[in-house]
Amino acid sequence: MSEPSSPQRASRKDWIGLAVLVIPVLLMSMDMTVLYFALPFLSASLEPSATQQLWIVDIYAFMLAGLLITMGTLGDHIGRRLLLMLGAVVFGASSLAAAYAGSAELLIAARAVLGIAGAVLAPSTLALIRNMFHDPTERRTAIAIWTAGLSGGAALGPIVSGLLLEKFWWGSVFLINIPVMAVILVLGPLLLPEYRAPRPGRFDLLGAALSLGTVLPVIYGIKELADDGFAWKYAAITAAGGVIGVLFFLRQRSAANPLIDLSLFRDRGFSASIGVNLVALFAMVGFLLFSTQWIQLVYGLTPLKAGLWTLPAPLAVAVTTSVAAVLAKSIRPGYIIGVGMVIATAGFAVMTQLRADSSLAVAVIGATIISGGVGMAIPLTADLIVSAAPPERVGAASALPETSNQLGGALGVALLGSIGSAIYTRDVSDATSGLPHEAAEAAEGSLGGAAEVAKHLPDRASEPLLQVAGEAFTRGMNISAVVAGAVMLVGAAGAAWLMRHVATPDAAPATAAPAKAEPTPASSPE
Repeated sequence: MSEPSSPQRASRKDWIGLAVLVIPVLLMSMDMTVLYFALPFLSASLEPSATQQLWIVDIYAFMLAGLLITMGTLGDHIGRRLLLMLGAVVFGASSLAAAYAGSAELLIAARAVLGIAGAVLAPSTLALIRNMFHDPTERRTAIAIWTAGLSGGAALGPIVSGLLLEKFWWGSVFLINIPVMAVILVLGPLLLPEYRAPRPGRFDLLGAALSLGTVLPVIYGIKELADDGFAWKYAAITAAGGVIGVLFFLRQRSAANPLIDLSLFRDRGFSASIGVNLVALFAMVGFLLFSTQWIQLVYGLTPLKAGLWTLPAPLAVAVTTSVAAVLAKSIRPGYIIGVGMVIATAGFAVMTQLRADSSLAVAVIGATIISGGVGMAIPLTADLIVSAAPPERVGAASALPETSNQLGGALGVALLGSIGSAIYTRDVSDATSGLPHEAAEAAEGSLGGAAEVAKHLPDRASEPLLQVAGEAFTRGMNISAVVAGAVMLVGAAGAAWLMRHVATPDAAPATAAPAKAEPTPASSPE
């Protein structure tokens, strides 16, 4: 009786190729936050209106979130490496256009194209990892590294921006993308194999339009509700996205070649992983926004120093993703994910003890524990999602983790931000009673507004205002930590229960047909 064949082990070429896949994801993630320090400089140069400033910052994330599913499916049709190379070209070209944009309108357009290119990079890279790493243990390690790159980029964005702006003009924050994309274009064809579905069928253009029409209004509406408070206009936009989402679901049920195979949701590991991503990113993204503001505006660090103090969080993610990959060899993923979410809950518990005069260590430790706990869960959910999909649909499935991340993060910012803002406004209102109407309105609107108002007040008035505002913001932060921790704890229990019978994905055929080979099940890329 013959021994069952073990999965093919990754070669040294595959592991070097993994670096080629992680770098563009790191840059894609960096571009979400790289404008944090550059905005004042480009505003002085281009003189955008307030609305244009918002679009300069936000259009990248909107286009990225809206097109992830479409671009993941497109890679299944035309080839995942080919799409990655095209994305690198567009990402580099739009970075050049953004760096030398002569007007706010041109910069918004360049950022929009950057978002489209970013939507190409994330699912293409994750799908290629699924195809390159056949051994389940190696695949989980590769996905853990990919996850660390994704989370690390967002943390590095403000720091890289701050360092560049000390020596160069604002466009330099975009120019750093170009040589990296050039390296990917050179090394990609040498190190990365090509994969595409053997018989993909016709591309579902209507489904792609409905996908964009679902995600874009929902994320835009939620973000505006979080920034400006409730308004019927933004509520209607969000609701319209939900209605289009129903049409998208109906289209996926009836289409001959849908973007998303809805039968995948019958897989407990697949559907529960999507839910875990939503819950985890809801709590983490929605809350960590508070911690960065606390470090800057309450504790009083400069933006660059504040950015450096956020580095322990992505480092914790790098450690816990590796730990999760090792534990998954012998423990069911649902239990590991549940433990990770409990660890994150402990981080929220630390944040409930934060006070306006607390040590910086309290905020840094709390944020690090939260990030580390989430980092323990997310790589395993990504592995469960892409492992559940058949080889020819991995590209489309690879878009779902990041899409759920974007939706969860937007909801977290909206809901947790609203809770914190309501408590802040209530508690700071008494301290603004003697101020002019416009100044009082600004101070009650946000901690940043209070800090700006305080700059124009004498010391005897500014110091009490800043003290009250800092205490009010911290109380709002404490309550938001309680809510986020409770959500995370419920998510931990749900993950452990729903996924208790879900086994760690075993080795499975991870190869779609090579791009130039005959589309037969037996074909295997070299």
